[in-house]
Amino acid sequence: MKSGFIDKLIDRVDRMDAEQIQRAVLKIAQEKGSLEKVFDALRDGVIVTGVRGNVHSINRAACEFLGVLKSETIGKMLAKWMPGLEWDSLTKSGRVVNRDLEVFYPEHRYLNFYVSPLESEDDENTPAGFALILRDTTKSRESLQEEIESEKINALTMLAASVAHEIGNPLNSLNIHLQLVERKLKQKAEPELAEELTKSLEVARGEIKRLDFIVEKFLSAVRPTRPMTELTKLNEVVRESVEFLAPEIQDRGIKTILQLNGDLPTLQLDRDQFKQSFYNLIRNAGQAIGSDGALTIRTDFDGYNVSVSFADTGSGIAGEKVGQVFDPYFTTKETGSGLGLLIVHRIVREHGGELEFDSKEGEGTTVTIHLPRVDKRMRFLGSGDEAAANDVIDIEAFSDQ
Repeated sequence: MKSGFIDKLIDRVDRMDAEQIQRAVLKIAQEKGSLEKVFDALRDGVIVTGVRGNVHSINRAACEFLGVLKSETIGKMLAKWMPGLEWDSLTKSGRVVNRDLEVFYPEHRYLNFYVSPLESEDDENTPAGFALILRDTTKSRESLQEEIESEKINALTMLAASVAHEIGNPLNSLNIHLQLVERKLKQKAEPELAEELTKSLEVARGEIKRLDFIVEKFLSAVRPTRPMTELTKLNEVVRESVEFLAPEIQDRGIKTILQLNGDLPTLQLDRDQFKQSFYNLIRNAGQAIGSDGALTIRTDFDGYNVSVSFADTGSGIAGEKVGQVFDPYFTTKETGSGLGLLIVHRIVREHGGELEFDSKEGEGTTVTIHLPRVDKRMRFLGSGDEAAANDVIDIEAFSDQ
C-alpha cells in the first residue's frame, strides 16, 4: 500500500460514492491480510505494543516461543504474561535495548530480544509504541557450549601427558624406596621401632596408592580411546557390574532393584568401557545414598534407543549445581575426584549416545544413558523399526538372588 493512501482516502471520502468506498475498503482489507501473512511467516518473533506496553499485534513465531495464544495477548499488558519483564526500565531510555531471555515453557529455549521505539509522526522525541524482536538462540548457545567443552577436554588431554610424567614416575620411585626402607628396618632396627615405623610406611603406601588412583582416573577421563565394540547384551553387563560391587553396596545396607527388560536388543558396545561406566554410576549412587537406601537400575528401549537408568534415593543435588556435574573436578563429595561422570559422559558420547542427568535436592538422582540402536552416522529414513514387546522383569533386592 503506497505511503499516504489512507490520508488521501480520508480527504476524498466525502466526495466518493458507495461503490468507490467499498472498493477502497476491500483494497485495505486485502493488503492488510497480505501483511499479516508475511508477519506470521517470519521466523523471528515480533510483538508491537503501545507506549505503556499493551500489545497491538503479535506474530505466530512469538506466540510459539512464549507459549501463548494471540487471542490471550491482544490488548493486554505485555508485563502481565511475561513475568520479570521490567517494562519501564526497558523503554525509559528511548533507545534500542538488547536483552537475553531464558524460557522454560512450552519448551526450554534461550531467546535474544531487543526493544525498539517506533517513531511518532507528530513528535520525533515521543515514541508511538515499541517493537520487540525475539530470536531463538538455543542452537547457537548449545554449539558454543559444545565448543567450550571440547576445548576443556583438549586442554586436559595436553595436561595428561605432563601429569603422567611429572607425578607417575616419582610415585613409582617412592614405592621402590619405601620397599628398601622396610627391608632395612627388618634387618637392622629394633623390633619395637621396626613395628612402629612399618605402620608409618603403610600409611605412606596408602597415600601413594591414592595418588596413583587419582592420576589413573584423570588419565582415563581425558585419554582419547577408540571403543573396541562387539555385539553385547546390555543386561549382562548391568548384572556383572552389580555382582562385582554387591559386597560394597550390601555393606551399606543399600537395596539394589533391577528392572531389566527381557527383550532388550543387542548393541555394538565396548563391554569393558561400559563396565567402567556402570561401576562409576553405582559407586556414585552408593556414596549419595550413604546407607539404608535403594538403587533402582532399569533398562528399556524404543524404536531408536536403548536406555539404562540408575535412580538412587540419595540427597540429590541443588538445581543451581546440576549444570556443573559434567565439569572436570566438580564434586559434591568431600573425597570425590570429580572425574567419574566426566568419564561416563566421554564413553557414552564415543558410542554415539547421550547422557541425561536429573536430580532434585532431598529426593535423589537419576542418571540415564541413551544408546542408539543403529550407528548414528547413517540412518535410512522411513524404515519404521517397531519396538518389540516391552515385558519388564522385576528383580527385588539383588542380595536375595
